[in-house]
Amino acid sequence: MSEYLRGAPWIPRTVVIVGAGFSGSTLAINLLRQLHAQPLRIVLIERLQSTGGLAYARRSYPYLLNVPAARMSANSLDPTEFLRFARRARPSVSAEDFLPRELYGEYLQASLASAEASAAPHVELKRLRGSAIALEPSHRNRVLKVHLADGRNLSADAAVLALGNPPPSPINGSEALRGSPRYIEDPWQSAAAIRAGETVLMIGTGLTMVDTVLAGMQGARGQAVFHAISRHGLIPAAQRAFRQLGEEDGTSLVKAASVSLSRLFRATRSLAENLQRSHGDWREAVALVRDLAPTLWQRLSPGERRRFLRHARCYWEIHRHRLPESVSATLDELRRSDKLLVRAGRILEMQPADKKIQVRWRPRGSSETTTLSVDSVINCTGPDYDVQHTREGLLRSLLAQGIALRDPLGLGLVTDERGALVDIAGRAAANIYYLGPMLRARYWETTAVTELRALAARLARHLTRADDWRAVPDSAHVRGVQRPSAPTCAGATIR
Repeated sequence: MSEYLRGAPWIPRTVVIVGAGFSGSTLAINLLRQLHAQPLRIVLIERLQSTGGLAYARRSYPYLLNVPAARMSANSLDPTEFLRFARRARPSVSAEDFLPRELYGEYLQASLASAEASAAPHVELKRLRGSAIALEPSHRNRVLKVHLADGRNLSADAAVLALGNPPPSPINGSEALRGSPRYIEDPWQSAAAIRAGETVLMIGTGLTMVDTVLAGMQGARGQAVFHAISRHGLIPAAQRAFRQLGEEDGTSLVKAASVSLSRLFRATRSLAENLQRSHGDWREAVALVRDLAPTLWQRLSPGERRRFLRHARCYWEIHRHRLPESVSATLDELRRSDKLLVRAGRILEMQPADKKIQVRWRPRGSSETTTLSVDSVINCTGPDYDVQHTREGLLRSLLAQGIALRDPLGLGLVTDERGALVDIAGRAAANIYYLGPMLRARYWETTAVTELRALAARLARHLTRADDWRAVPDSAHVRGVQRPSAPTCAGATIR
């Protein structure tokens, strides 16, 4: 690139985004739409073939979004952007419809392409297929080297980890099943092939379980039996249309969080009961708590946060992460017909036995154990955000170097208010950031579009106006450091 500003040639600054799922794509879109005073190159690294990530990939089963179309825009400044996109393909779509996730993936790809086409001439996007495994900060300057699994490397002025949801943690007692085709450790990486007449055990009763049942029933043509076991045996509630409360209605909740979790719990329950008595909906209270979540979470002491995770988390999850009414009705029918049996309990041991799997488990509240014989077992416990368990090479490298730090509660990574990684010495990185669901360590609610799109827009603004983003002439050296003219892979310029 040979752009000239004020008569001097300028080097493009380079931002590397690792991951092109929702968070990475939305950050790239925001950066492309920003006004930049100097040339900018955005390198979007993705191990999959397309943007959008696993959640919105094309699959044989038409998984639905769990949020109505009118609330799924990736653009904080244009709340109806996704709804308009959907109506171009499906004119009859309403604001309250729950649309296929595949369509949302197409929307993200189209939004990225549109932002790239309309970006300023001195702002460009490079897509790179690969897997980043390490970041190497320079001891002499602020340029990073990003190492890829295939041996390539590239230089960057800033890097953002947008790695998406991690896989679930291994299930206790599953050691004897490792490598067996009848044990699915991550249903989003390898879908189970369920045949008619089979019996399936799903460990976990949240959203992943729901998706697995619906897809499995289609594959088995409705002729399968699913057992679902979790510690509490709770399944998500149904969505309903409801009015949004203003943040001023949450004053009592903020005050309660400053005292204790118990006080916050009572204040939330009281609000929900008052709403229902006045012909409102408890979902209004949950939505308000969600909007206030960063403030409430930061008001709670570390001890109170631990109490929440131990005693109240499961109840929050089923009321917060709800199902489309049609999906909830389908689950109710499956339960009435005994094709879906939901139980509360703990898995103790699983062993292969001929062509079956023998599962020994203890029902909640009982000292007795029982045995269940099934054809396959699927881990539906959901993402494991505790980075001490991570299998992601890049995170393991950053943790080993002390550049990244595990949140003490196992909710993700320690970051500052900008999303910059905090190292083992408590210092915020100058140019390494994280964007995604593991920000819940700081804000709690960071797994959905509403929160992530706002965080992506905020980080894009920070990267655009950061003090260290100074234009440097091509021939200049800054304290003996020569800036790279373009990101390079093993000595070759990326094109």
